[in-house]
Amino acid sequence: MLAVVANLLFPQHRLDRLLAAPLPPMAAPALQSDPPADMAAFRAADMARLNGFGWVDRAHGVAHVPIGQAMRQVARDGIPDWPAAVADRP
Repeated sequence: MLAVVANLLFPQHRLDRLLAAPLPPMAAPALQSDPPADMAAFRAADMARLNGFGWVDRAHGVAHVPIGQAMRQVARDGIPDWPAAVADRP
């Protein structure tokens, strides 16, 4: 009885018998030849973007500025439409 229930619950075991030999060859995995160098290049690209100027969407006039400058500007000017701090909260 249990075998019948298992066959009903897991019908994919019959599909294994339908595969014809030989099976297609599997592609070799794409391995990193030098992970530390890849990580250093990734970090350098991230730091260049964080600390530089550039366009995000030139057609719509959206650019990015260095992160330090952006944080100073937000600290100085605040964020537009951000709720004001309420001093007398309970």
